[in-house]
Amino acid sequence: MKVICVAGYKNSGKTTLVTRLVEALSEHGKVGTVKQMLHHRFNPQDTDTGKHFDAGADLVAAITDTELVTIKRDPTLEDALDSLADNGADFAIVEGAKSSDLPKIFLGEPEGSDEISNILVKLPVRSEWHMAPLVELIHDQPEWVTLDSLIRKVRANPNIRLSGGIATFTGIVRRINNNVETTAIDFEKYDGVADRAIEKICIDMKQKENIIDVLIHHKTGLIRSGEDIVYIVVAAAHRQELFQTLVDSLERIKEDVPIWKKEYTIEGDFWVHDKL
Repeated sequence: MKVICVAGYKNSGKTTLVTRLVEALSEHGKVGTVKQMLHHRFNPQDTDTGKHFDAGADLVAAITDTELVTIKRDPTLEDALDSLADNGADFAIVEGAKSSDLPKIFLGEPEGSDEISNILVKLPVRSEWHMAPLVELIHDQPEWVTLDSLIRKVRANPNIRLSGGIATFTGIVRRINNNVETTAIDFEKYDGVADRAIEKICIDMKQKENIIDVLIHHKTGLIRSGEDIVYIVVAAAHRQELFQTLVDSLERIKEDVPIWKKEYTIEGDFWVHDKL
C-alpha cells in the first residue's frame, strides 16, 4: 500500500485535495483514507456504542446496511494505516497529521515555529492542482506492508486454486537474548540491492515443485522489542513443501540479503556482524 499525507493549516483546501486524489487514485486501485480528528468522539456517551465503550469494551463494532465502523481504545495513526492495508487498500491518503514522519503533500508554507518533516512537494492553497504528477509521486512511495496484506496478495494469485495451504513466518525482536535484555534493533540495508536479493529469493523458491507463491518483506529502521521484523508467506500444494520452503526462505534471507543490525540493550549498544 502506498501512503501519502495531505497536510496544511486550516482552510488550506486539504479535504478538497484529498477528495480529488481519491477520485484520481481510484482509477489505479483501491483507496483508503484516514482523517486525523483530535478531540472528537465518534460514539458519544449517550449512544448505544458509547455506552458499550464506557462500560469497558476494548473494541466496539457498529454495523449499518452500508457501513462498518470499529472503535478502538488508544488508537494510533499506524493502527489506522495497518487496518487499511489489512483490508486490501492499494493507496492510503492521510488528511492532517502534519507532525508525523509520513511523506507529505503540503498546502501552503510551514510556519516558522513548526518542524514538519518529509515534505515531498508544496502546493498553493485552494488552487487548481494537477493530479497526474501527484498520482505519479504517490506511486513512487515505499510500500506500507502488513502480514495480512501479503496474505491477501497470495490469495489473489490465480494459481491459488492449486494450493492446499498458506503458511507464514513472522520474525520479531527477541527481548531476552543470552540473559541480556534487548530494547530495540536498528536495521539498515543497501537500498535496491537488498530488495533485489529478496525478490530473487522469492523467484527461486517459486521454482520448487508444488510451490504456488512466496512473498517476503523485511522492515528497516528502529524496531522495538516484541515488534515485527520480517514476514514470509508461502502457498503450496502440500504441507511438506510448504514448511520446508518457509525454512529455506529464512535461511536464504540470512545468507543473501545485505541487511545489518545495531542492537540496543540495557548493557550497551553494538553492531551485530552477521547480516540478520
